[in-house]
Order: sequence, then structure tokens, then C-alpha cells
Amino acid sequence: MNRRPGLSARLKLTLSYAGFLLLAGTLLLAVVWVFVLRWLPEVEPGRIQQRFGAVVITGPNRSDLLRGFAPAAAAALAFLLVFGLVGGWILAGRMLAPLTRIAEAARMAASGSLSHRIRLPGREDEFRELADVFDAMLNRLEAHIAEQERFAANASHELRTPLAISKTLLDAARSDPAREHGELVERLQTINTRAIDLTEALLLLSRAGRKSFTREAVDLSLIAEEAAETLLPHAEQRQITLDVTGEAAEVLGSAELLLRMVSNLVQNAIVHNLPAGGTVTVRTEARPDESVLRVENTGRPVPADLVATITEPFQRGTQRARTDEHAGVGLGLAIVDSVVRAHDGTLDLTPRPTGGLLATIRLPGGTRADHPVTGEASAERPAGGSRRP
Repeated sequence: MNRRPGLSARLKLTLSYAGFLLLAGTLLLAVVWVFVLRWLPEVEPGRIQQRFGAVVITGPNRSDLLRGFAPAAAAALAFLLVFGLVGGWILAGRMLAPLTRIAEAARMAASGSLSHRIRLPGREDEFRELADVFDAMLNRLEAHIAEQERFAANASHELRTPLAISKTLLDAARSDPAREHGELVERLQTINTRAIDLTEALLLLSRAGRKSFTREAVDLSLIAEEAAETLLPHAEQRQITLDVTGEAAEVLGSAELLLRMVSNLVQNAIVHNLPAGGTVTVRTEARPDESVLRVENTGRPVPADLVATITEPFQRGTQRARTDEHAGVGLGLAIVDSVVRAHDGTLDLTPRPTGGLLATIRLPGGTRADHPVTGEASAERPAGGSRRP
């Protein structure tokens, strides 16, 4: 934005300090004149007066003092003006020094250098609070940009892989026209489906990150029941018990995104489980100011360092047990985390001591006054009950 040049902040503060000091001096001299000089007697110098039988010898009269007071007052005001300008310039420079460092860091950040930090020393004040907030913002920006660069590189790699495989299969079919194409078509369909799933997951991740969705009252218990009904065949195939219980828990959000969130969590719990005889427990809970969803599964022990990075895109948890046909595209928990943050909630992943993982999602509760429920509905009820193969 083009703006006309103006006075610097330091010069403005200097003029303000000098003007305030000059005004204070003028007021002080006015007080001296009003309350002292004005009440001096109007007599000749050295004249003797008799008051109440006492003899009082007066000094100089008011006219003499005013003639001497005016030059002295003008000199004092001139001194205050010069002193205010010089002192104000020095004080303004010291006060604005932290702001200069912050502006320099902002210019470096605008040029693309996010590694510089202000790290303003000294005790806490407004400038140091601003510097700390700016440093925290730079930390988040640098981490976000690094995450986006990794995400772009991983996404490019993931999208390039099925395309490269498809090209190889098509080249092989072209070099051998007499070959049976049934197997080729089936493999191409599988690869194409995977590419479509990956593209849809990327679009969903982007949509959740932008928070571009309409919020409405959603019952998490019904969402959990619907997700469990959809994924029940997968649980039956792996001989895993899927148990869904809890109470009505209303939140304000997108039913589509919340369903995808719960489905990803439940599918992740089914895939990363014991080879047979495992369990997946889904439980909802309503609290005064939040709604809680817990998804807990058995399985192999999960290292703590893996939990810290498992919500990053394309982190499939290679150290956890899974079947290759349901390995996914590596965005399941990343989408869960993005949907949770888009709904202003929190996601906690905790390894179970006996193996497996406990995922706890806390979302701000919906307005129950606008969506009343009966006493029976607010009590604990099974959301679909236990489902066993």
C-alpha cells in the first residue's frame, strides 16, 4: 500500500514528551504567579507600614518582581523545551528499540526467512509479550510450512505410484497384444480405485482444514452406531468384537465429516488389532460443556514415539499389525485430527499397557436447550449394542 511519508513514531513521542514538559512548566509558573505574585502588596520599595501596632518593612513591590520574573520564566521555559526535546528523543529511542527489533524480524519473515527469532530479553511488558507472540507465530508458521512441504512431497509420491504402475501394466499389454487382459483390467481397476480413494482423502483433508462446512446439531452416539454398522463386515471377517455403547452426545458440526472421523477411527482400530479374537469398544459420553467419544482397541503394543507422529499424513504406523489389503492411503488419522481441529476439539491417542490404542475425542457440546432430550435418552443407553461375529 502506497502511503504518504509522515513523522516517525520516535519524533512523535519526542514532541509529545517535550510538549508535555513545556505545558507542565507553564502551569507551574502560572501557579507561582497566581498564588504568590498576585497577593504581594502594591507599595513602594522600603516603605514602612504599621499593622495592628506592629511595624512591617516591605521589600520590592509586585511591579519590580514581575519585571524580574518574566525573563526568568522565559529562560526556564526555553530550557524545559530543549531538555524535553533531547531527553524525549533519547527516551523514545530506548522505548522503541524493541519495536525496531520486532519490525526487523517481520521484514525477514516477509522475505521468506522464518528461522529468525526475536528472543527479546528483560522482564515481561507489552513489547516483550508482543515479541514472544511473534516468535510463537514464527514457530508455528515454520512448522506448518515444513509440514506442508512434507505433505506435498508425500502426496506427489503416493499419486505417482499408481500412475507409474498403470503405465507399466499398459506398456506390458501393448508389447504383448495376445496376452489375456482380464487380469490386467482387474489390476488396473484396483490401482485406479486406490488413486481415487487417495484423491478423495486429500480433498476431504483440505475441506476439513478450511472449515468450509455448515454446522448443525449432530448426535455422536448415532454417528458411532452408523459407522459400526458399516464396518461390521470387516470386524466379522477378522473375528473382532465391535462394541458400541454410551449416551446421546450432541455437538455442532458437519454430520458427513464427523461420520468420516468416527469411521476412520473404528476402521483403524479394526485393522490394527489382534489377528483374531480382538475387541473394539466405542463409547460416547455427554458432559456439561463437551461431548466425548472414545475408541479403544486391543492389539500389539504401540511405541510412544510412534503415537507422537501417527496423525501426520501418510504415517501408516508400520510397526503396528495390519493387513495389506486394508492398509489405506495413509491419511486416516490425519483426517481424524483435521476434522477434530475443524470442530474446535482435541484428539488424544494413548497406548494401552496391554497393547492397542485408546483414542479420545473431546468436542464442544451442542445447545441442549435448542434440542431437548428426554430423561431416558440422556441416561446411558446402548448405541447399537455389542456386535459380535
